[in-house]
Amino acid sequence: MFPLVQIRVIRMICSTFSLLIALAGASTFFSAHANETLEKSKIKGSLLIIGGALRTDNEVVWKRMVSQAGGKGAKIAVIPAASGKPDVAGLNIVNILNRYGADAFVIPLSMNDKEHRYQEIVNNSQWIDKLRLASGVYFTGGDQEKITQVLLTADGKKTPMLEVIWEKYRQGAVIAGSSAGAAIMSTNMSYVAPLRAMKSGLVDGKDIVAGLGFIGPEVFVDQHFIIRGRFARMIPIMQKANYALGIGIDENTAMLITNQTEVEIIGYKGAILVDLSNAITDTGEADFKISNVKLSYLDQGDKFNLLTKVLSVPTEKISGKLDATRPYHNEHLFYPDILANTALTDLMFKLIDNKQTEAIGLAFSDSKDIRPNLGFEFTFTKTPESLGYFSSTSGSASYSIRDLRLDIRPVTMSLPLYR
Repeated sequence: MFPLVQIRVIRMICSTFSLLIALAGASTFFSAHANETLEKSKIKGSLLIIGGALRTDNEVVWKRMVSQAGGKGAKIAVIPAASGKPDVAGLNIVNILNRYGADAFVIPLSMNDKEHRYQEIVNNSQWIDKLRLASGVYFTGGDQEKITQVLLTADGKKTPMLEVIWEKYRQGAVIAGSSAGAAIMSTNMSYVAPLRAMKSGLVDGKDIVAGLGFIGPEVFVDQHFIIRGRFARMIPIMQKANYALGIGIDENTAMLITNQTEVEIIGYKGAILVDLSNAITDTGEADFKISNVKLSYLDQGDKFNLLTKVLSVPTEKISGKLDATRPYHNEHLFYPDILANTALTDLMFKLIDNKQTEAIGLAFSDSKDIRPNLGFEFTFTKTPESLGYFSSTSGSASYSIRDLRLDIRPVTMSLPLYR
């Protein structure tokens, strides 16, 4: 037995040791975040991330791109590497940008080139010097992996041309991309179909591959989002790759990101914000199961801060904040195919202004898919934290929504359903 005095001394030493460990851990934490903040502060440029299918008459997006690049006469380099027909795609984008006031030009990177001339171009001093004169870079749609294949070396390092693109981004250039050009903005990207991502699991290097990471390592980006129901693939990808925030941008719509923190939605529709900060994954479940996912809908004109998570809506919507005690709808919401075109947003709009507090969606694949009897139930719930804003000033209903809860669980169906 130790004397009482010795016990107190031992306790004091242990407490002091624990405190030193805690302070060391805190020092490492704050140092890491300080370095992260410092790295972000070095970037003066902006990102214009487009969900795909950008129409030539979407004036607000094209003009914003030119404006971010410096305005009339801005030199914008177009990289058509993702396209199946890069020559045609590159020239088409150049003509559109020039119509809206730019002085655009093509950098002819193409994986279709059997002579692999792209390997020479990414190291060519003349092309690199021309790129240095640009104040904007635009990546076309197509196959996103073709972009990383031409701009990254075989061992995943930046080519000299990609180094210059990053240099321009840090100095103030706008980096823009549509569809495939949007997918590369994240540190990771994926091709996997929504239900397969939930059914068969995800393999690093196969289902999740490296992007170019312009948006930083904390946010996952996806495209063609609402129209293709891709929230069902974003959530398992985020869970697998340890992302807390994800933003899915819809077609003919863009999000402008400045200071790597301030998001503004512009264009035709909006974006879905997925927050897994407080989500709970059931690791004991053989199939994908998650609860307490937070979904928000960011409408055109909305602004969102990625650090503070503060949503700012246009002035006309502030007065249109929905009163939870006086909902417009009173209907039970059930969607047999929640992955259908715009089904997610239709449900969100009706639920946020509904006397009912819960809505159900289902998703099953066809009989040729892996485990066709396995599907998933999506339960959407209004909570005390859920907020909605409404406006009809543009002539049609317009919503902004914060923090609907989503729970996902696997369900099975007896097959065949009919004979």
